[in-house]
Amino acid sequence: MPSLVPGRLTGRPRKPEPTMKVLNLQCSHGHSFEGWFASQDDYDAQRAGGQVGCPVCNDSEVTKMLSAPRLNLGGGQPEPAAVQTESAPVVNAGPGQLQAAWMQMVRHVMAHTEDVGPMFAEEARKIHYGETQERQIRGQATREETEALLDEGIEVLPLLLPAGLKEPLQ
Repeated sequence: MPSLVPGRLTGRPRKPEPTMKVLNLQCSHGHSFEGWFASQDDYDAQRAGGQVGCPVCNDSEVTKMLSAPRLNLGGGQPEPAAVQTESAPVVNAGPGQLQAAWMQMVRHVMAHTEDVGPMFAEEARKIHYGETQERQIRGQATREETEALLDEGIEVLPLLLPAGLKEPLQ
């Protein structure tokens, strides 16, 4: 009778899971992020080809930071969920934690709003005055358009999105 070990039902050896090299990277503006690569050669080739860029500002001037080696072996058990305790105020967070919180907030905004592009001021007015369906929108507006919206009592919040976040995130 065959063993019930995964990959061994037919008696053939199990194919090895692909190994990914996880690198701590930093752009020239000081934004830290992770990059996953098949090998050091893969990282070097992608970096040389300008394919490695900061997810915050899209800067391709990226350096590898010192870190303990870490490999993603793919088939491991998931880490147990962290028990959430009372969190400290954000002001006590380090730069990496603040960057991560900001990125999470921006991703949430991008996922839960409709991009109306340069028609933002016009769409915001239509929503405010009940001329169109109320919904969450984002887009571009000049400083003058933003000030005019605020003067009309239309609440808007400028949110500068780096070029790297305007495209789908990998």
